[in-house]
Amino acid sequence: MVPNYQRIVVFRLGRVCPPKGPGVVLVLPLIDQWQKVDLRTRAFNIPPCQVTTRDGGVLLVGADIQFRIWNPVMSVVSVQDLNASTRMTAQNVLTHSMSKKTIREIQTERVKLGEYLGMDINEMTRPWGLEVDRVELTLGSLIKSPDEDQTAPLIVPPSVPGLEGLTGSIQQLAMHFLSHGASSQPQHKDSITFTDELSSDPEGIITTPSSLEDLLSSVQMILSEDLVHQVGACFQFEVSSADGQQLKYYLDLSQGRGTVGSGSLCREPDVTLSMSDSDLVAMFRAELSPFAAYSSGRLNVQGDMKTAMKLEELTKLLKKNPS
Repeated sequence: MVPNYQRIVVFRLGRVCPPKGPGVVLVLPLIDQWQKVDLRTRAFNIPPCQVTTRDGGVLLVGADIQFRIWNPVMSVVSVQDLNASTRMTAQNVLTHSMSKKTIREIQTERVKLGEYLGMDINEMTRPWGLEVDRVELTLGSLIKSPDEDQTAPLIVPPSVPGLEGLTGSIQQLAMHFLSHGASSQPQHKDSITFTDELSSDPEGIITTPSSLEDLLSSVQMILSEDLVHQVGACFQFEVSSADGQQLKYYLDLSQGRGTVGSGSLCREPDVTLSMSDSDLVAMFRAELSPFAAYSSGRLNVQGDMKTAMKLEELTKLLKKNPS
């Protein structure tokens, strides 16, 4: 009897068969060899390790990673020890990716870097039938300060008795409040200021697009040569509406001031994104993370995933310049 969260991979006379289960599965003695595969989401922790950053600093960086098996046959056939290989791959990708960033970038863009790290790990583990659902970076102590030419102030948590005994997410929460409390301007005694990690804009409530027409109008107003220089790519959106219609929109940020409109591009797009109209609006309103949409299957991407993530530059401008 195979439960709903497991599958059985059967080798019949040495040849792999399609996965079996859930329910009653019959195997032939002496002819079949089989192995159980658990499809539930699992997690592991990369202990904080020393990373030398691009600006010459040394920082302890770890990660909490959640993953699941989406192809039982590939997870058995493609790699001998899936857990050990995934841990080693994740640690190598972590150290390699963080070494390309400055300490300031790691401290202030922890959520975004976690999403990028998840995509880099997925590129290497997908052939094994494994997919990473979430990566959350955990920052330790600053061992060595960066070079003197680093102009931006660093977020270095003060030394507080008892903090060094905390680990994982609890440590990050404590460091977050302590760092903001130490670096903020003088406040009234009874006031507390909370800062959103995902947005550096402390403005008030922003009016955001609520439909595809409003979204196109808002994007048209913020197109500029600077945005084209930052993104430098063409995007095709294949959108499915609630009434079943298939709509197409394009966003050309490769030349001039950029263009946006309905229909298809005159040339091959760098990235094609397929999703529903409600998810598209939610993504540009910063209510839906691109990585979360991609991991849950609500967003299909054809092309370079890192190029697709450059759309976050457009999302930032939409928040700063509401229509």
